[in-house]
Amino acid sequence: MKKTGILNPELTKLIAETGHTDTVVVTDAGLPLPETVGTKVDFALKEGQVPFLDLLDTVLNELSVEKVIMAEEIRSTSPDMHDNILSRFPNIEIQYVPHVEFKRQTENARGLVRSGEFTPYANVILVGGVVY
Repeated sequence: MKKTGILNPELTKLIAETGHTDTVVVTDAGLPLPETVGTKVDFALKEGQVPFLDLLDTVLNELSVEKVIMAEEIRSTSPDMHDNILSRFPNIEIQYVPHVEFKRQTENARGLVRSGEFTPYANVILVGGVVY
């Protein structure tokens, strides 16, 4: 039995296989999960479980990130969530795109990780970095 870190085998595999510039999407409960993406790890149990920020923190403990992409609508629709997300990336490039474009970009992701979050636009595309 694995003693530490992420216990979910699908999420562990997704993170281990993510390379430089690959993308991983951490989503709220409502973001469409494109059929074109092979790895979908679903942690949505019921409203609010698993919370988006808890899931994001878990992924960030093991994934190197060089850039974050968010829907520009999060700034006005969910400002508290936006601020909480930004606080996790003090020295990382943040890019904003319209939500329609955000959804289009998820189609090319290496994987999607869905939370049970009901906060609008609580979604990020994490662009893989390098650890050296």
